[in-house]
Amino acid sequence: MTAKSPLGDFLRTRRSQLRPEDVGVSSYGERRRVPGLRREELALLAGVSASYYTRLEQGESLSASPEVLDALAGALLLDESERRYLHDVARTSRRRPRGRRPAPERVSEPTRQLLNALGNVPAIVLGRRSDVLAWNRLGHALFAGHLDPGAPERPEERPNMTRLVFLDPHVRELYADWPSKARAAVGNLRLVAGRHPEDAALHTLVGELSAKSPEFAAMWADHRIRACSVASYEMRHPLVGSMTVTQQTLSNGPGPVIVVATTEPDSPSRGALTLLAQATVPPGHSPCSAEPARTEPRAGLNRPAR
Repeated sequence: MTAKSPLGDFLRTRRSQLRPEDVGVSSYGERRRVPGLRREELALLAGVSASYYTRLEQGESLSASPEVLDALAGALLLDESERRYLHDVARTSRRRPRGRRPAPERVSEPTRQLLNALGNVPAIVLGRRSDVLAWNRLGHALFAGHLDPGAPERPEERPNMTRLVFLDPHVRELYADWPSKARAAVGNLRLVAGRHPEDAALHTLVGELSAKSPEFAAMWADHRIRACSVASYEMRHPLVGSMTVTQQTLSNGPGPVIVVATTEPDSPSRGALTLLAQATVPPGHSPCSAEPARTEPRAGLNRPAR
C-alpha cells in the first residue's frame, strides 16, 4: 500500500465530507481549519486508536480486519454499496495487484438471444467498464441513435457509455437531469474499480475522462459509490420528445449485464417509445417483431454526431 492508496483516499475523502453535527460530535462553536471530522474524532467513533487510523489513511497499515472496516463504515455513515467498496479496496490493497489488461469481453449466445427476444424493449449489453458490447434496434435508437449501429460489433470502435455521458453532446442532452445520470455512471465505475484494481483498461478510461472532463474529475475525486441497478430518468429524445424511462440492470453473476428501459403503461412516455419504435423500423419489417441486434435502422434517421 502506498501513501496514496485507494483505501486511504476513500477514508480521507469521506471523513472530510462528514460534519461534526452529522455524527453527534460537539464542536463547541470552535472554528475548524478544514471541513469535516478530525482523524481522532473518527477514530473515537469507530473504536480504534487515532494512531492506527492515521496509519490506515496514510497507507502505512495493511492489517484492517473486517470488524475494523465495519466499525469505520458505521462511523462514516456508509450505505451498503459503500461498505462493500470499503472492504473491496482494503482487500485488494493487501494483494498489491499489478496492472494488467483483462481478456476481451464478449456477448454469449444466450445473451444475444435474450437481447433479440426483448423486441421493442430498448436494451443494451454493457461490459464491466460500461463498453457497449451489443444493443437491439430500439436500444440503439434510444441511447445512441446518432452512432453507427454496427459499432459494438467492432471491438476497436465500441462506444463506452460513461465516455458518451461525459463527452458526447448528443447523449448529454438526452438526460434532463444530466448530473444525476453522470453521478450514477461515476459511482458505478467506482464500484468496478474497487473490485478490479488490476484492470489497466479501466485506469486508462478514468485517466482519459479525468483529463477531458473537469466534471468527471470532480465526481471521481468525491469518492461517491452508487450501485445503480434501477433508476428513472427523463429523456429528451430528438425524434420523439420527452419520456420518462426506468433503466434496469439485469445481471446473471460476473460478466456483461443487460440494461433495459421501460415506461409506464398507457403513459405519454409509452406512446413516445412506441413512436420511436415505429420511426426506426427498417423497410419491410413489422415494428412489433423482434429483430437482431445487428439490424441497420432506416437510412436518414440517424443524427450526425455533434
